[in-house]
Order: sequence, then structure tokens, then C-alpha cells
Amino acid sequence: MKETTPISQGEPEPLSQLSEGLLQGMIRRLQLVDLIFDHIENGALVTDAAGYILYFNQPYARFLGLEVKQVLGKHVTEILEDSRMHIVAKTGKAEVNQIFTSRGRDMVVQRIPIFEEGKVVAVFGQIMFKQVSDVGRLASNLSLLESKLKLYEKELISLRATRYTFDSIRGTSPPIIALKEEARKAAQTDLPILLTGESGTGKELFAQAIHQASSRHKHPSIHLNCAAIPKELFEAELFGYADGAFTGAKSGGKPGKFELADGGTLFLDEIGEMPLELQPKLLRVLEDHLFERVGGNRMMRSDFRIIAATNRDLKMMVTQKQFREDLYYRLNVVPLEIPPLRERRGDIIPLAQHLLGKIADNYPGSCYQLTPAAEKVLDAYHWPGNIRELINVLERTAFTIEGNCIDACDLPFYLSRPAVAALQGGQWDLAAVVAEAEREALRKALELTANNKARAAKLLGIHRTVLYKKMTKYQIPLG
Repeated sequence: MKETTPISQGEPEPLSQLSEGLLQGMIRRLQLVDLIFDHIENGALVTDAAGYILYFNQPYARFLGLEVKQVLGKHVTEILEDSRMHIVAKTGKAEVNQIFTSRGRDMVVQRIPIFEEGKVVAVFGQIMFKQVSDVGRLASNLSLLESKLKLYEKELISLRATRYTFDSIRGTSPPIIALKEEARKAAQTDLPILLTGESGTGKELFAQAIHQASSRHKHPSIHLNCAAIPKELFEAELFGYADGAFTGAKSGGKPGKFELADGGTLFLDEIGEMPLELQPKLLRVLEDHLFERVGGNRMMRSDFRIIAATNRDLKMMVTQKQFREDLYYRLNVVPLEIPPLRERRGDIIPLAQHLLGKIADNYPGSCYQLTPAAEKVLDAYHWPGNIRELINVLERTAFTIEGNCIDACDLPFYLSRPAVAALQGGQWDLAAVVAEAEREALRKALELTANNKARAAKLLGIHRTVLYKKMTKYQIPLG
């Protein structure tokens, strides 16, 4: 193909020597330039280096009440008396967002020098705002948008984020105060945290509080319960999967928990239930934060902080080859053990009162109070289910009582019933064990109700006549 020398280089060829196709192309390009120039919404013009007008678009002409042909070739100061287009051509320095007054109107304009081979050959000028007041309105709109953005950011944080903070963790006992202080310090780092403790002690609450107190609180806190995911779906749930990774895969793929937790926190609850064969992959991601989706071939990076929790003895599981030792040490950088409720008895009653206040919010007009006898029962119980069991007991009691006062007899009976001691030596006599348990239940019910037979029968769930018969059977005084 024959090469054609660009028109902008060297001496221009006479029009007579240009091919018809090239000539038509040039004409079309010039028409397109004029068309584009006239479609610039606000006024625009171009002058040469001496300040003479080369281009003047239709919006500018209409704005000034002129015809384009009236201004072409004239010096810019003949049309715009205080114009600085020719001055910008001399200085070579752009003037952006400058106030310019023409025909009694204050406008905001810009003047941009155009260079060729280091020399100014033209200047482009444009009206940015036809009225200075438009800038004020724009600033006002931007301020409004900024305020809305902050509001939406707060709402997003509220939706994404957690419901709990350290203030949500109630308790004044020394163990819980020390634990909260240690957790606050851990929140200021990005170190992995391992929360241990019995079921129902509040491990998830601590995980959320740590996230909220960290520098990552504006980013998501992603929760995955390792015990709730089927073994065959665990990898896809954690790593995500690519388009077409397996039969039934969602079109376009699906992000996993690692991706979703980018910038935030990934909370792996019940980590002891994680499949053993998947643990090396988790360890690798914790080391370098790089992973691939299932069925994908693109390496991805996620900046997340890991918090794991378990009610199992991971160290024992390591010795039994049920949990990887290297993963255990990678997770157990900051160990936080949450004490069971029975080891912080000073918190039981304040916690119960706090929970009753929250329960009362669901029943308008309610204000539940514990009697001293009820507090004594709650304080004496060993709470194997910890805080979760306490919530269950209080919710059940609040639902069943009449009025707002909770007495000992209103609480589930099992809270105050001592375990039947095992018979020492010999064989178990089932009838004797049952009889002893029934006798103790009657005695305890009467004690809790101050010997009120009607309330004791109600507490035991039997008719008052049956209560009298059993009291006679077990030689319990009727008076």
C-alpha cells in the first residue's frame, strides 16, 4: 500500500494534487470537528496565538446574541472586551475556573493554551458556568451529597456490621473485666484470635465486639459456622466457585467468604468441625491471603482478619490427629478463653436483670422484677448451658407469668431441684430413686411457695388433691 505523508508534516500539497478520496476525507473530518464544537453545551472558542478568533461555537454566539460569521477572524477583544485569551497565548499558562465579566454578567471560564513543538499555536476558551451563582448552587449540592454520603455510610456500617460492641458484654466480675481488656488490646492488631469456651458463653458476641473495636469496623464482618456446612460444600462456601465449576453452579460464579471479608473480619465459628482435608488449604490462605475459586484459574487476594471460635479442646484434638497442629498454632496467636457463667456468679443476677429489660421491650408496658427468692434460685444454679440457657429460662418465664414480678415458683422447677445422689454400693433401686426425687420435689415446691398448697400444686403441674395425697404418702406435714 502506498504511504501518504500526513498533512500536518512538511509543506502542504496543493489541493489539485490530492486524490479525491483523501480530499473528501479531509472535508468530512473538518465537518465533524465543527459538529463536535457546536455540540459543546456551553460557549467555547479558539483563537490563534495573536488572539484572532478561529472557531466560535453556536451556543456562545446565541449567548452573546451574535452570528458566528460576525466574529470569525476578529480579535477576541473586539467581541469580549476583557478577554485574556491573547494573554494566555503569550504566557503559556492555563487559567482554570476564573471569574470573567461580559455584558454585565459574571461567569466562570477556563483558558487552555494549545502547544505544538513547544510553542503556543492556539488557545481554547470555554464558559464553565454562565452565572457565578451556579457555582454556589453546585457547592451546595455537593455539600448535600457529601452529607447524604456520610449518612449512607453510617447506614451501610450498621447493616454490614455487627450488633454488638464491648458495651454489650455485661459483667463486673474480675474474670470478665480482665477478658474484655485483653480483647480490646487484641482488637487493635490484625493478629489471629482463637476464642474458646463452653457453648453459650458468648463467643460470637466477643468476635463481633472485637471487629467493632478494630480499624476494620467500616468493612464487613463475615460469619461462617463450620458445623453448619455440609462437608462437600465447605470448600465452595469458603473459597467461592467459578462459572461452570460444577453441575448446578450459579451462572457467573459466586464469591466465597474470603472474598466477602476483604478489608474486614472473617469469623469461623466451631472451627473444630472443619474437615481435616480442608485445613491445609485454610492454613495456606492464612499465610499469604491468596486463593483461587473452586474451578477457577485466577489467583485472588483478600485482606481479612481471622477470628476463630470453638467449644472443643483443640489441643487434645491435635494429639488425637483430629486437627492439624500447624493450623492450631496459626489460629492460636491470641487465645481468649471465655469463662462459663458458673465461674462468674457475681454477674448472674445483673445479667438476668439486663436480659429481662430486653425481653420487656417485646411486651409493651412490662417491667419484670426478680424477687429475692428468685434471685437465690438463679444464683445457686450451675448453668451448664451458660448465658444461652439463662436467656431461655427468662424468656420462657416472662411468657408464662401473670404480672411483672418473677418469684422462685415461677421459674422452671429443675433450676432448684438437686440431682438425685447415686446410691453408694449395691444395686440401683429405681423405685427408691423415683420416690426420693418425688419427695424432694414436693418439699422444694412447698418451701418456694411458703407452704402455699395451691401455688405448690401449680408449680408441680398437678391438682391440689394429688398434692395432698402425695404429701400424706411421703409423710410430709400438711400444716
